[in-house]
Amino acid sequence: MKRWLFHMILAMVLALSVPAVSFAQTLDEAARQAARQHDAKVLSARTVQQGKKRVHVIKLLTRKGVVKTIRITVRER
Repeated sequence: MKRWLFHMILAMVLALSVPAVSFAQTLDEAARQAARQHDAKVLSARTVQQGKKRVHVIKLLTRKGVVKTIRITVRER
């Protein structure tokens, strides 16, 4: 029980420490941000609905040839 509580508190602290900038508003902003952060090229980008929130799904190709899929929650106004 104590371990579960510790993990919940840690998750909350980490979530609150994420800068608002990391929640990109437009798909284009999200794709550019993801490519910059991962030093990669964008292969595809789309926005999907997950429950009540929208998420940008960006597929990247890194310099090492690895394909990564990044998900960024859309900030609602």
